[in-house]
Amino acid sequence: MNCFCKIVSQTRSVYTNCMLLKETPRNLKGKKHSSQLWLMRQIRDPYVEKAKQENYRCRSAFKLLQINEKYKIFCPGLTVIDCGAAPGSWTQVATNLTNSHAKSQGPIGKVYAIDKLPFFPVEGATVLGNMDFTITKTQETLLALLQGKKADVVLSDMAPNASGIRAIDHDNIILLAYAALKFALQITKIHGTLVIKVWDGGKSQELEQNLLRFYNNVKIVKPDATRDESTEKFFLARGFKGLKTS
Repeated sequence: MNCFCKIVSQTRSVYTNCMLLKETPRNLKGKKHSSQLWLMRQIRDPYVEKAKQENYRCRSAFKLLQINEKYKIFCPGLTVIDCGAAPGSWTQVATNLTNSHAKSQGPIGKVYAIDKLPFFPVEGATVLGNMDFTITKTQETLLALLQGKKADVVLSDMAPNASGIRAIDHDNIILLAYAALKFALQITKIHGTLVIKVWDGGKSQELEQNLLRFYNNVKIVKPDATRDESTEKFFLARGFKGLKTS
């Protein structure tokens, strides 16, 4: 493990080298095969160590960073809602890129992070733990905090607990995606942006078509930080059209 740490400390690159790939965990004895595979994958994943180095709570931060690097969805001063935010890595990215922690000169953004689970505060964000973003009470709480304003960006990196049955897992994450969309339609300002994670499956195309009803442009994005074996992808919907009232 010391060899591994030495290798990573010498570079901030996310690319692995041959020595890193040979590194193996030493605490596999007595663990289930699935747990062994998970540990092996973690130690060989450069984004796991990079998240530690840059003080992100988990590797998923780099997915959002890479999406933003290409599509520029954040800037200082924006208001962001992070749905299903725990443990808070996307919230950390949003606070940094909107300057909601006021660490830089210029516009200061607002970031609100919501999750059913409790999670530790993130500097510069309003954390609503133990709250389901789909229920009326939570929405009323958020609207009160927004004080008449609406969000520029709504994020959802949510995923259900995987059953291992691909069709069921796909259906469940699509349900979460629609919940995020329904919520976004209520609290997003005109021309706003929505980012939703899904897993590949037959209902993805229908979701894309429904997003196009409300957003001017929808792209399918798969960041480099997404693991090769993963079926996840992200819908990036931009240019919210607003809701017709008549």
